[in-house]
Amino acid sequence: MIGGLALTPFNAAAVLIVTAAVLGYINFRFLRLPSSIGLTVMGAIASVLVVALDELLPASSVSREFTAFISGIDFHSTLMDGMLSFLLFGGALHVSWKQLHQGRWAILLLSTVGVVLSTIIVGTGFLWLTRAMGYSLPGIWCFVFGALISPTDPVSVMSVLKRTSVSPLLEATVAGESLFNDGVGVVIFAILLATATSGAPLDAGHAALLFLEEAGGGILLGLVIGWIAFRAMRSIDDYKVEVMISLATVMGGYAIANPLHVSGPVAMAVAGLIIGNAGVAHAMSDKTWDYLNKFWDLIDDILNTVLFLLIGLEVVTVPRDPGLILLGVGAIALSLLARSVSVMLPLSAFGKARAAGKVVPVTLIWGGLRGGISVALALGLPPGDERNLILAATYAVVLFTVVVQGGTIAKVLQRLDTSKN
Repeated sequence: MIGGLALTPFNAAAVLIVTAAVLGYINFRFLRLPSSIGLTVMGAIASVLVVALDELLPASSVSREFTAFISGIDFHSTLMDGMLSFLLFGGALHVSWKQLHQGRWAILLLSTVGVVLSTIIVGTGFLWLTRAMGYSLPGIWCFVFGALISPTDPVSVMSVLKRTSVSPLLEATVAGESLFNDGVGVVIFAILLATATSGAPLDAGHAALLFLEEAGGGILLGLVIGWIAFRAMRSIDDYKVEVMISLATVMGGYAIANPLHVSGPVAMAVAGLIIGNAGVAHAMSDKTWDYLNKFWDLIDDILNTVLFLLIGLEVVTVPRDPGLILLGVGAIALSLLARSVSVMLPLSAFGKARAAGKVVPVTLIWGGLRGGISVALALGLPPGDERNLILAATYAVVLFTVVVQGGTIAKVLQRLDTSKN
């Protein structure tokens, strides 16, 4: 309860929407920052100010009520079991299959080998870092952190791509990788977390089988529900019904992914690609596509706004330990190193690194933002010292990528483009 307002799902949503609208207005009118950066920064500042208010006024209970309100919002379930399905589908609608096909090998390697390689590098480095700082964190938990921080966040990445000027092929490659590597990362995270919580040694063969079932099953489910939606849209010409079919595809498909033990994020990415490409070309009129496009753009904007606000507000859940700041700085350096290696090695594997020049690797490395998915996975960890360390490191990396990398990627690419002329 905050200010006498009970934390019902409707009231929580109302508070978030009103707060997002107010801060969004302030940002647009005065700050003029990109929406994702402005809302994240203002949300974080608001959280810090509320906490500081109780330090200055000991009799005040605002901070306790605010913290209880934010903690009462299940960010993990809100994103992973709700918002993510809409965001992935909406993002995939605008990815060109032709461009995706041209960059298919880079996307495949980056979203699989790249994620595994990054997990190993971050996990190994985080184990060394925590030991050097005197923290006792078991090795398997370090690799859990590596898995949750390695995949780039499609929501954050696509919000950045909208503000940059890159080739359609590069845009499709970056977007395609971010759409699929989060599904791969979530599967790897789930396998490592199950190992960490059970205390049993990691069985590589069993882990590989689970990975194939989750990822392969997600692709198959996405193809099936995408095909059903495509056939249904092709048989009619009514934009209201077709928009409803797209909504049913997302909600129904994601709902059945969990009981089928397949990756819902992967399924949504595949279904979105089918509707956004084959559906647009062969199953709907220009009028229907116009309505469908505007509907999903609105859904995307609303959910993006709330998501980045929540990322900022959730700062109050991070333990207040000054030592964790240094750990977070180290985690930022680790994530950048791992991202650089996991991008350059796959590109070098098929001779693309040198031919691509600087623009492609720089875009993939500096534009490889982490966001709500990493935060949601960290918040979903079981309570304990392990969670506190991982959550602090995760927030440091996410805030750095969203604010610093997201805020400078356009200028970095512009400078690279200028240097070529």
